[in-house]
Amino acid sequence: MKNIFSGIQPSGTLTIGNYLGAMKHFPELQEENNTYFCIVDEHAITVPQDRLELRKNIRSLAALYIASGIDPNKSTLFIQSEVPAHTQLGWMLQCVAYIGELERMTQFKDKSSKAGREGVSAGLLTYPPLMASDILLYNTDIVPVGEDQKQHLELTRNLAQRFNNKYNDIFTVPEISISQVGARIMSLQEPTKKMSKSDENQKGFISMLDDEKQMEKKIKSAVTDSEGIVKFDAENKPGISNLLTIYSSFANESIESLEAKYEGKGYGEFKQDVANVVIEAMRPIQERYYELIDSEELDDILDHGAEKANADAMKTIRKVKKAMGLGRVKKKK
Repeated sequence: MKNIFSGIQPSGTLTIGNYLGAMKHFPELQEENNTYFCIVDEHAITVPQDRLELRKNIRSLAALYIASGIDPNKSTLFIQSEVPAHTQLGWMLQCVAYIGELERMTQFKDKSSKAGREGVSAGLLTYPPLMASDILLYNTDIVPVGEDQKQHLELTRNLAQRFNNKYNDIFTVPEISISQVGARIMSLQEPTKKMSKSDENQKGFISMLDDEKQMEKKIKSAVTDSEGIVKFDAENKPGISNLLTIYSSFANESIESLEAKYEGKGYGEFKQDVANVVIEAMRPIQERYYELIDSEELDDILDHGAEKANADAMKTIRKVKKAMGLGRVKKKK
């Protein structure tokens, strides 16, 4: 049985791109693995947040995890800030990391170039060691991530190996698993750009909590082309290719079979069917979400998850402290 860790920031409602690229596959992972799913709220505060909105997003993300099929009896679902070991180990790993390698992280370079080095928080520079601590605390064997997180996972592996070589062989060096199925859902309005919940154009993404009319309207207004042929060609027909990927991922039908199905048919009928497939897939998830969002059941699940995660994480913390010489040895009476 493998240990698997995944964390998502509570920075707004997830899109169907997040669902198809990650959350849809999480229930499968929990069947034969020891899975930890974390709401990484301490990562979210590397940039300014409205405290009330953040708390709302944390709870909402927890409800979406469960509604998407995470079983709290099979997986550990918890909030990062409710397990103090994450920041404890994060600091210890900062003392193993080098400033140069942190400054080379693509996300830090991108954000600091836009805001200027004087305008970004120190947390933005040092959060990769915190991300490493999230993973290493639980003896993680596999981390399923998107392509954009690969650099941070490589750093996690480097920090684990560096610590093991310098102090003691404590950390499991995790393997990176990049999802290939539905991992790249693109914007409905700019189909050469990845779908993002932070897109200023609301028509560019479908939120997991959009109502049926919103989903249908967004898909019907999705950018396509003038050719009128439903065919996958990412380079020349990115809009139609994106809709085919969405349809295929939700319906579990091959793109080839969909191309044959819509041969000689127009984009109007195709888009309507894409909308129907998305709506049908999201309906039970939304129903379960609204049952959970204001319930004591969700609090009980998160309380139990935090208790389990704390117990597991502290086992690692004790080993790391001992290896680094932290704390004291009590004198025997």
